[in-house]
Amino acid sequence: MAFTADTKNFEFGEAYRSAFAGKRVLITGSGKDGGIGQALALAAAANGASVVGVHFHSSYRDGFDLVDAIRDMGVDAFALQADVTSLSDLWASRSYIIEHMGGKSPDVIVCNSGLSEQGYRFGRALPEIEGESRAERRVRVRQSFMDNLRESRLVMDTKIDGFVSWTHLWAGEAVYHKTPLQLIYVSSMQAIEPGIAVPGYVVANWAVLRLPEILRVNLGKVSDMVSACCIIFPFIRTGLTEAYADNPKVFGRWQSRMLETHEAAQSMTQLLMQPADELNLGNFKLNVNGEPDDISLAWSKVRLEVEEDSLDWGP
Repeated sequence: MAFTADTKNFEFGEAYRSAFAGKRVLITGSGKDGGIGQALALAAAANGASVVGVHFHSSYRDGFDLVDAIRDMGVDAFALQADVTSLSDLWASRSYIIEHMGGKSPDVIVCNSGLSEQGYRFGRALPEIEGESRAERRVRVRQSFMDNLRESRLVMDTKIDGFVSWTHLWAGEAVYHKTPLQLIYVSSMQAIEPGIAVPGYVVANWAVLRLPEILRVNLGKVSDMVSACCIIFPFIRTGLTEAYADNPKVFGRWQSRMLETHEAAQSMTQLLMQPADELNLGNFKLNVNGEPDDISLAWSKVRLEVEEDSLDWGP
């Protein structure tokens, strides 16, 4: 696929440069043309990053096109192919990334890798087909069941296992070398307001909202070396959502239109202008207000609080 992004859309102005100025930035899942990861990589490059790592698994052609585009902007960039569900791939990428970042580990890692199901009604039986024998229906239902859950497992493995693996690897590097690291986990509005037909996607995006606190607890006294937060995005027009871009039944409960990738990237850049210790442990939701031709974007902080009620029928 040809590179389609307009790099000028990611030049947000001098006021935004503090988010990435001089930083070594690695963004997972950034190879796909027209994707959120690509937009975040371009935002980092256009707003002061010293080097940008472009990670992809299978979309290598798009990934190399992005690297070329970033280099044309006068910013150092490199491509990284790795399967985030493969521990051997991730470990092997460690020395490669450090080498391409001038012998140093990343300052900022945006964990963005993710997939979504094609869509199926979780917990509901397939509709019957007139004239279908019981044996045929049994085979069709079994095949659908296996295909659906296999797809959901891949979605969850990519997001949950991938994010945990990247975190474990690079938080360890930061603590050992005493080099501060900022981790940003990309989640979705569906994590806190689940939609139908994508159970694995919802579960995976909910799970990553707990990662910053899990990391803090495990790092203990050295937790000040690593900050981590989550970004909760609404619907953004990408290759995964393009088919629904004109269908308000999909996105209308949250926004009047889908965001373009450069709009989401600018909002995230604005958020990252804040000190890392102020963002640490936070879950930040991007809200879309207004009509399609006159929207405004604003951040809010989402608190995941557990409430406990005693029960009068307990032992």
